[in-house]
Amino acid sequence: MPRTMRHAEGHRTGSLGWLRAAVLGANDGIVSTASLLMGVAASNVEPKAVLLTGVAGLVAGAMSMAAGEYVSVSSQADTEHAEIEREKHELATDSAGEHRELEGIYVKRGLTHELAKQVAEQMMKTNALDAHLRDELGLTEEAAARPIQAALASAAAFSVGALVPLIVAVVTPRSFTLVGVGGASLLALSVAGALSARAGGAKVVKAVLRVTFWGALAMAFTAGVGALFGVAVG
Repeated sequence: MPRTMRHAEGHRTGSLGWLRAAVLGANDGIVSTASLLMGVAASNVEPKAVLLTGVAGLVAGAMSMAAGEYVSVSSQADTEHAEIEREKHELATDSAGEHRELEGIYVKRGLTHELAKQVAEQMMKTNALDAHLRDELGLTEEAAARPIQAALASAAAFSVGALVPLIVAVVTPRSFTLVGVGGASLLALSVAGALSARAGGAKVVKAVLRVTFWGALAMAFTAGVGALFGVAVG
């Protein structure tokens, strides 16, 4: 007798939101802090000034990321709340119209008119608001906007990324600061790119090349500006 095979699909779309935020925050922390450190180090200032610049960049960057994420996600949460209140009002004042609207959504998704009518009737009886929020507006509890959580996660990811070039700048001799910070930062970017690609099911090599190319470009440009500035004021 043929054995029944169990088919389990592991989709990654549910993790894309937090994954994108974490990778973006970490990459920003690595690139911006490394670029800042290399720009200042290239201008031939004292090691103490390089360290102070790196710490200030980490704190300022983390706070900026947190504030930006909080404002952005708060705006999203306000919009979601307004849509929920509007849907509640429409259900209370025009239940029949909302029923037809829900039925039309299911028809567009491939159900027959009769089956769509039955499904809509059942949904309206059980939890009409949740059905409309999910199927009409695409709003679910799992994907709801959470400003504080987003702000803390963004700041934490940035800080973790920024610590890599900052620690390297502290432990390496002054003559090797540029090479050490640049090399360690590119390695960290490669690891972050590879991990995000594996988690999201994307191509690892393409992701690694993308993040390292733009990271190297940013660091090289900033170091060049710092070197020019150091010569000009030296």
